[in-house]
Amino acid sequence: MSDEEVELQEKVVHINRVAKVVKGGRRFSFSALVVVGDGEGRVGCGLGKATEIPEAIRKGIEEGKKNMLEVPRVGSTIPHEVVGHFGASRVLMKPASAGTGIIAGGPVRAVMELGGVRDVLTKSLGSSNPINVVYATMEGLGRLMVAEDVARKRGKTVEEILGNEESDAARAR
Repeated sequence: MSDEEVELQEKVVHINRVAKVVKGGRRFSFSALVVVGDGEGRVGCGLGKATEIPEAIRKGIEEGKKNMLEVPRVGSTIPHEVVGHFGASRVLMKPASAGTGIIAGGPVRAVMELGGVRDVLTKSLGSSNPINVVYATMEGLGRLMVAEDVARKRGKTVEEILGNEESDAARAR
């Protein structure tokens, strides 16, 4: 294991018990939704399935480590507003001023805390299925971009990008 993997924290968001009906009765199995992150900008999520809860959690942690993504941050918040989509779930995420805290429901809160976002406003829209809400949050965080990335992509300077946005906002008023 590398040094980075040692400091990862994990949070079990949801455990689901499912039953398969067989000749002798019901066979139970479990799925565990786990969010893994270092609290400093890297976060991932995984869904582990097994016949025992600890084994399902372990599998979820392993999958979460494989699906890590870097969360772009400006100070302690996200760079811009974004809506993440997955299935019938939509998660709206807005930047917040310092000291606001994480205004979010359970599944979204877990992703934000372990992703190192300290101030954010969120609203879960559509389906409240925890699995889809976590995946929608991850999808939205994956689409975030800081001004430097946008400037590099467009072949402009950061001042040109930010200057254009400010003049557009002034014209809209």
